[in-house]
Amino acid sequence: MRAAVDWLLSRQDAAGWWTDELETNVTMTAEHVLLLCFLGLSLEPVREGIIHHFMENQREDGSWGLYHQAPADLSTTIEAYVALKVLGVDAGSDPMCQALRVIRQQGGVAHARVFTKIWLALFGEYPWEGVPSMPPELVHLPASIPFNLYDFACWARGTIAPLLIVLSRRPVRALGVDCGEIVAPGTEHLLARVPGSGPFWWADKLQKLYESLPRQPGRAASRRELVEWIVERQEADGSWGGIQPPWVYSLIALNLEGMSTDHPVMRRGLAGLDGFAWEDQGGWRLQACMSPVWDTAWAVLALRAAGLPPDYEPMQRAVRWLLSEQIDRGGDWEIKAPGVECGGWAFEFANDIYPDIDDTALVVIALLLGGEAGSTCTSIERAVRWLRAMRSRNGAWGAFDKDNTRQIVYSLPFADFGALLDPPSEDVTAHVLEMLGRLGFGPDDPMVAGGIAYLRQTQRGDGSWFGRWGVNHIYGTWCAMTGLAQIPRAGEATRDMMERGASWLLTRQNRDGGWGETCYSYEDTSFAGVGESTPSQTAWALLALEAGGLGGHPACDVGLTYLRSTQHDGTWTEYPFTGTGFPRDFYLNYHMYRHLFPLLALGRLGSRRG
Repeated sequence: MRAAVDWLLSRQDAAGWWTDELETNVTMTAEHVLLLCFLGLSLEPVREGIIHHFMENQREDGSWGLYHQAPADLSTTIEAYVALKVLGVDAGSDPMCQALRVIRQQGGVAHARVFTKIWLALFGEYPWEGVPSMPPELVHLPASIPFNLYDFACWARGTIAPLLIVLSRRPVRALGVDCGEIVAPGTEHLLARVPGSGPFWWADKLQKLYESLPRQPGRAASRRELVEWIVERQEADGSWGGIQPPWVYSLIALNLEGMSTDHPVMRRGLAGLDGFAWEDQGGWRLQACMSPVWDTAWAVLALRAAGLPPDYEPMQRAVRWLLSEQIDRGGDWEIKAPGVECGGWAFEFANDIYPDIDDTALVVIALLLGGEAGSTCTSIERAVRWLRAMRSRNGAWGAFDKDNTRQIVYSLPFADFGALLDPPSEDVTAHVLEMLGRLGFGPDDPMVAGGIAYLRQTQRGDGSWFGRWGVNHIYGTWCAMTGLAQIPRAGEATRDMMERGASWLLTRQNRDGGWGETCYSYEDTSFAGVGESTPSQTAWALLALEAGGLGGHPACDVGLTYLRSTQHDGTWTEYPFTGTGFPRDFYLNYHMYRHLFPLLALGRLGSRRG
């Protein structure tokens, strides 16, 4: 524990925050290549670093996947293959031939996801007729009408708004290479077909018919309003939402509407992308997002668990930085929660338009345990008022929005990507319950009672909980049990849930003493809690058992031994992805997780052992 504390303290920024790489699959970097190509910008500064990164992550069969040791993913492999070809890698080389073989074996580009088809259509490598259409006029719909922009989760909303421009413009620019080989023989007839149209196939047909007309009344005005909507939401760091998808499509859409790369908005956006780049011996890659607020709050909790007092200077610096990051401006969340002062925190350095409930609850807990009461009281009160206003009708909390549950959006042909909504989830709700419990709110508080009822309703038959933002049932069970354990006077009301959760965790311990679960459990729930042991997931299981009153159980002794035996140079190594972006579609490897959670577990459970 002392070695882990020293490692963490040595990596604190002078301003007080911590963060590390947020690793994803190669899609982010492949799309960055295509973005620079579309905008006519030079690839030379990053060419060799990106090639090295791709080759480092290509698997033996020639494919690329969504996470460590994942099955081959068709769309990821197509985007990597095309990007490498643009970067000048010989299509006849063994790595490229192997990748093409996988692409054709899986049906070629005709079976890729919609976003991959859009990227290729931008360069004439896929017909726009085979891409779903969406009218820019959606920007005019009020929040009460289905399919308005606020029906979508904030990340989807920020992506769809610029795509409404892109899909209506249907641009084609030079790629510089021909990629016709990614069409598998015999699938040519599928290219112009829009799959997954469901009950709205006729809407796509009508939209394409309207787009073919020589004159489209009102369309220019809709695009102008979309441009205003997009520009208003650019963050201080040049990003949109602090995440890659809305960022790159916003740059493309604004460029199509006449903004050159020298325009101030475009310059800020492109410069901001450079700040999300990561380069080391593994090559050059683009992070999908960054997590300094989240990482710093967990660091405060881990150091407190390890015995560092609140008046210790690194702790004070971290708390001061967190306080400086509290948001006092409005955002899209006001559509569903008007008239409320914001008191939230965001995930990143500068995505103030989109504070999130999970970060806010966690920061409040960090301030309660690691801050001086007098200096944090006002900030905590503001945060609690905002969080209470953001509760959804079912008594639970989502990540960014309130009551973002209109399932009809999944009927769109566009919706082959599985995270268009931000409904309440078990893990976020549990973090809010933990915060409320630490503030003294008991089961007699209506919001606490509603949260408990939601967790009871969502507990699975085997005793575990689903994890929306971490992999997966180990994460969800840890969050739920930790949240329930902090609610005062709730022992009898929650005892059975805690016992069932602990029993499930005990059955999932691996022979080496650790716990692990792969992202595949989102595909097949029979894999819940199954996977090679990882430091972060082992720590989550130990912390959950400690919350359930089993911190002294022999299983915890063995789990602590696993953490002790796998530590090296004061930290841990973790290759599997244990963070979740979008279940089944996009996963994350938070490089701080491998350190923060083992330290937190060693601190909380180690204190029992002197």
